Amino acid sequence: MVQNWRKIYRGKITSAHDALVQVLENGCRIYIGTACSTPQHLVQELASCLGRLIDIEVLYSIALGSSPFIQEDLSRVCRVKTFFVTETLREAVFDGRADYIPVYLSQVPNLFNSGVLSLDLALIQVAPPDEHGFCSLGVSVDVVKAAVENARYVLAQVNPQMPRVLGDSFIHVSEVDAFVEREEPLIEAPLRERQPVAERMAKHVAKLVEDGATIQVGIGRILSAVLSHLTEKRDLGVHSEMITDAYLPLVEKGVITGKKKTIHQDKMVTSFCLGTRRLFDFVHDNPQVEFHPSEYVNHPNVISQNHRMTAINSALQVDLSGQVCADSLGYKVFSGIGGYVDFSVGASRSTGGKSIIVLPSTSSDGQKSRIVSHLTLGAGVVGTRASAQYVVTEFGIAHLHGKTIRERALSLINVSHPRFRQELLEEAKRIRYVYDDQMLSPSFGQFYPEDCETYQTFDSGLKVFFRPIKATDERALQEFFYSLPGEDIYYRFLSSMKVFPHRDTQAMVNIDYETEMTIVGVVGDIGSERIVAVGRYILDQKSNFAEVDFAVRSEVQHKGIGTFLVHYLSKIAQSNGVSGFMAYVLAANRRMLGVFRKTGYVIHSRLEDGIYEINFRFDERAEEGGGEEQ
Repeated sequence: MVQNWRKIYRGKITSAHDALVQVLENGCRIYIGTACSTPQHLVQELASCLGRLIDIEVLYSIALGSSPFIQEDLSRVCRVKTFFVTETLREAVFDGRADYIPVYLSQVPNLFNSGVLSLDLALIQVAPPDEHGFCSLGVSVDVVKAAVENARYVLAQVNPQMPRVLGDSFIHVSEVDAFVEREEPLIEAPLRERQPVAERMAKHVAKLVEDGATIQVGIGRILSAVLSHLTEKRDLGVHSEMITDAYLPLVEKGVITGKKKTIHQDKMVTSFCLGTRRLFDFVHDNPQVEFHPSEYVNHPNVISQNHRMTAINSALQVDLSGQVCADSLGYKVFSGIGGYVDFSVGASRSTGGKSIIVLPSTSSDGQKSRIVSHLTLGAGVVGTRASAQYVVTEFGIAHLHGKTIRERALSLINVSHPRFRQELLEEAKRIRYVYDDQMLSPSFGQFYPEDCETYQTFDSGLKVFFRPIKATDERALQEFFYSLPGEDIYYRFLSSMKVFPHRDTQAMVNIDYETEMTIVGVVGDIGSERIVAVGRYILDQKSNFAEVDFAVRSEVQHKGIGTFLVHYLSKIAQSNGVSGFMAYVLAANRRMLGVFRKTGYVIHSRLEDGIYEINFRFDERAEEGGGEEQ
């Protein structure tokens, strides 16, 4: 076969018209190659041959470019079906002139293998055969390979502009029934211009992506923006159903190396490209990139073998219980399931894996919240409550995995648009998702002040993340208080408090960040954070002084955390125009007194009944060696 492949190939070269008229018949089902790999010449020739036939089915995986089969003159003789709804077919699907097949992308090949969707004809596009007679499927291997293996007749457009890609991407000339040699540019899908909202979401997502993680990023301008914010990461890997031009800067900067991958180390693994000539040139004959069929790339068991697998996909709506709609708005299908579930499940099974859902807080016109009490009538539940892990909007990150419905509802309300939060809270109360007395941060307060977040490393290499407290910290704050020894509680509250009920702690976590500021020091991943320190101040607007206090878990005391907290709160307070701090400290609390003496300000103190009243102004710096006045 190796010696004779050229003769075999030459014997199969024909014109598209001659090949099609020989094989087309009433009722046949025809598969069209995927996305940028769509054989445009064959598509146009097919359209010209259908006029004499009836009941033809045209099957797409992802349709790009124009589709003549949904036009009025051909809609009488053929019906278009698709596994994913793109702009090409969206209006036709809305109008009922084309059909959507909801299915996991990993399972599409089995529809061909099992005969559920038997194929009479596959129209594909390939690179010219190599010296061994093998043609590369090029930028779309995905379900095309299964279509080739199962179709009764395979017609391939041989295009010199198609990249030769490596991996499980080759078919021998003997496996194809006819070839049409036709050079033409591939369909391109350039990145869309990014928007400010997308940039804000991308910054939040970047916090969740760890060094050495293997990533999968779905379709859309928001998700493209996510990749642009990963430039400070190290040794990322790629295992994704699709790659776009947005990956290229990360490769060029040495961010994507694949060195930490647990399977296909050093390789970017994908099944198809969606991009421009720049991307096509990058994947051409590139050993760094491997293309494999969708039944492999998208199989959850394969995906889960990648440690720290991080799947990042978009959604259209999320309800307060964590149900995700990613393919439709009501009854109108906008996209498809694609690899969403495959990668969500695979990532959740991965050691250290994460599944992240990204969506803007409102509709494009700003009139509707995308965080909702219940999904719109007719909306499809693509992600169940049980599969939800992280939901990200431009207002922050909601961690849902392992949380109760009440905790989920509060997390999602707090990353919804502020304009809709009160309405969502009232609805959550009505359906008994939250406490009847549940409160939100004051509406007149600022948005969550991200600029007050910082990391600090202390003795023994302890790294602590300091951030403003959030409404979702209520339980963690209770756990912090209950962890404190009785003596520490007495020193902090000047009383022997034994309980910290919801009515008290919710008031401490729902603050305006103006007249009241609380900074918590946390350790652990987002969503499973443990509070190890708390510092807060409350402003007396009449005097413009704020009362300050702090507490640190006993196991991390004597590391300088308390001193850092007071310094950091002082810095925040000064930036907010506060004149100074005051505090009430038991005379026996030597540690807290020592912290205040290290602030670098002139300390004014007065002892009465065993309690020091301490105050200091931010415009009174202490001279070296001094610092306290009685």
